[in-house]
Amino acid sequence: MNQSSLSDNAPAHVSPHSRLHRAVTELLAYADIEIGGHRPWDIRLNAPGVIERAVAKGNLGLGEAYMDGDWEADRLDEFFAHLLGARLENDFKPRKQLLYFLTASLFNLQQGKRAWQVARTHYDLGNDFYEAMLDPRMVYSCGYWKNATTLAEAQEAKLDLVCRKLGLKPGMRVLDIGCGWGSFMGYAAEHYGVECVGVTVSEEQTNWARARYAHLPLEFRLQDYHDIDERFDRIASIGMFEHVGRKNHRGFMEVAARCLKDDGLLLLHCIGKNETRTVPDPWIDKHIFPNGDLPSIRQIADAAEGLFITEDLENFGADYDHTLMAWQANFDAAWPRFRERLGERFYRMWRYYLLSCAGAFRARDLQLWQWVLSKHGVPGGFHYSRPTAAQPPSRGSHDQ
Repeated sequence: MNQSSLSDNAPAHVSPHSRLHRAVTELLAYADIEIGGHRPWDIRLNAPGVIERAVAKGNLGLGEAYMDGDWEADRLDEFFAHLLGARLENDFKPRKQLLYFLTASLFNLQQGKRAWQVARTHYDLGNDFYEAMLDPRMVYSCGYWKNATTLAEAQEAKLDLVCRKLGLKPGMRVLDIGCGWGSFMGYAAEHYGVECVGVTVSEEQTNWARARYAHLPLEFRLQDYHDIDERFDRIASIGMFEHVGRKNHRGFMEVAARCLKDDGLLLLHCIGKNETRTVPDPWIDKHIFPNGDLPSIRQIADAAEGLFITEDLENFGADYDHTLMAWQANFDAAWPRFRERLGERFYRMWRYYLLSCAGAFRARDLQLWQWVLSKHGVPGGFHYSRPTAAQPPSRGSHDQ
């Protein structure tokens, strides 16, 4: 996530009358944020050095200062919605960003052993942790809230949307690249009578899914997607492409094209960024999703060129705001069970992750796309039944 913000290594304390403090105060005013203010999105400084850390290191400095308890906002989601909605990214370009740009440009951070790092850091935190935060099906991607009022409804609506876009029929063989805890595979087998193969780099996810869906024709593999060499009627990849990396986008599409039958469909569901020439957010990269790399529309289109035809592209990024706020509510409610095991610093880190991302989607700084791709074009055109729009849920109405 490219969260432009305020950014160490400067004086331990900055005077409210210093040039830096004045400049930051004036800049935040454009986002209607006040230092020391009393509105839910205003920022309160609890320790010296926050502004210096933010200016020097961007979101890495700001996020780690929050993890340290050095600043607070009553509504982090609203703080980031204001900050990112003001489009201040051209005003602060911390020097540290140059290092991340060069690293992302020169090195392939998503190949070999690095491809498995995100599982150890993030997805293998413990199935009990994710069971407490997610819906009953354990869907860890954006829900579809058009006709939903609860998280469980939104996730089932998304899973059904994917099935309908893929045109699933009984007896089809489906590949899920980055299958997570098997939510799509389980839903598709139960409701559409298909057989599925899923690959993931998380051992925790694989073990959980095998136990949960032992009664269904589903195969869960602890495997890198590069190693798949079989043919399938349909392919889905939901919330995994963000880990592929720009240097591997084309390779991903080549694997999908190799494994998809000539009359098949590929559905790609992923978070995306608005601009191509940006680098992974350093705080997210260090603390949440190591080696992640959000794609732009241009990067996805370039990767698919000559291999696939785009049949359909839908953006429902605003729904990720609602999804993240629902996860945050569940996380807060369940936290007493995990406090001793994970600790206060993890709590602040996880809040920062969920709520800063919610603010980014609310500000439309991030998007959520579903692409439907075919190898040779669907004869007569691609069609599926679209759900009619309903009033989106208000924030805070996300009880399961």
